[in-house]
Amino acid sequence: MSNIDIQLTDVSIAQSLGLLPDEYEKITKILGRVPNFIELSLYSVMWSEHCSYKNSIKWLKTLPKDGPHLLAKAGEENAGLVAIDDTTGCAFKIESHNHPSAIEPYQGAATGVGGINRDIFTMGARPIAQLNSLRFGNIDNEKTQWHMKGVVKGIGDYGNAFGVPVVGGEVYFDDCYNVNILVNAMSVGIVKKNKVVSATSHGVGNPVYIVGSATGKDGIHGAAFASKNITEDSADDLPSVQVGDPFMEKLLLEATLELIDSGCVVGMQDMGAAGIICSTSEMSAKGQHGMIIHLDKVPTRQQNMHAWELCLSESQERMLVVVEKEKKKWPKLFLINGIFIVVKLAK
Repeated sequence: MSNIDIQLTDVSIAQSLGLLPDEYEKITKILGRVPNFIELSLYSVMWSEHCSYKNSIKWLKTLPKDGPHLLAKAGEENAGLVAIDDTTGCAFKIESHNHPSAIEPYQGAATGVGGINRDIFTMGARPIAQLNSLRFGNIDNEKTQWHMKGVVKGIGDYGNAFGVPVVGGEVYFDDCYNVNILVNAMSVGIVKKNKVVSATSHGVGNPVYIVGSATGKDGIHGAAFASKNITEDSADDLPSVQVGDPFMEKLLLEATLELIDSGCVVGMQDMGAAGIICSTSEMSAKGQHGMIIHLDKVPTRQQNMHAWELCLSESQERMLVVVEKEKKKWPKLFLINGIFIVVKLAK
């Protein structure tokens, strides 16, 4: 690690990362000491509203989440899952990509589409349809027209390259959306009940792999950025916006479904907001295992990346996969994308 990763911090650094003074105090109490920069960076993203729902969870818990046909309750897996007959389930996910789309409409909207598709097929489902719900400002404003053209093209280009049709949507215009537009994308997929994959981990010593694209500096602190109030100056946060590659995602889809058919998958998680640190944390927590992370084994597309950058990068088209160590017979198609071991399960 570099000097910047291990330097000690203070409350001013915490505030610059979006943490409140009392949150900084809580972190020092949890650790029993002053956090270093990498630790504070991880906390700042994991404790953001986007990742932790710290402000909205109280209200989200009041919503209904039980039903006779539910195969996965809200918040339990990468996406929702409802039985449509005795053997088949329908997976679905809707997600907003508002802030990224407001400052970079094309990539912001495109990566929103890519992210929800990964949430679908990491559960073993094949995406079959996409939808969207959009809100823009005054239609006569030049900026609104820029927003709309970029968002529509981003949604269409990613969907077309990925090979899943956009079958419906809605759009409204109002002055209240002049600065902060709303871009909600939805994906729907079909899966056999006996092929459903959970975002979990178990089996001490089982290897855990990053699969898909190499890791770069795009999207770093994207989750924290998505939790901020957007302003006219938010374009300065452009590095927080991810860059998508729908052709890689198409390869990843087909390879993932083939890998699931091989029977070696223990669990699978989309690597979205907060990247490696979020996906490893969530899978570890669900499976009640620890993970040993080897950042030096993470394949990168940029040189000299800091440890906190590797942990928090939101580079697209990446997933985390836990496999049984006795069954590492990877399908030929899956090897096209490359497999990179960076962690292993621990007690």
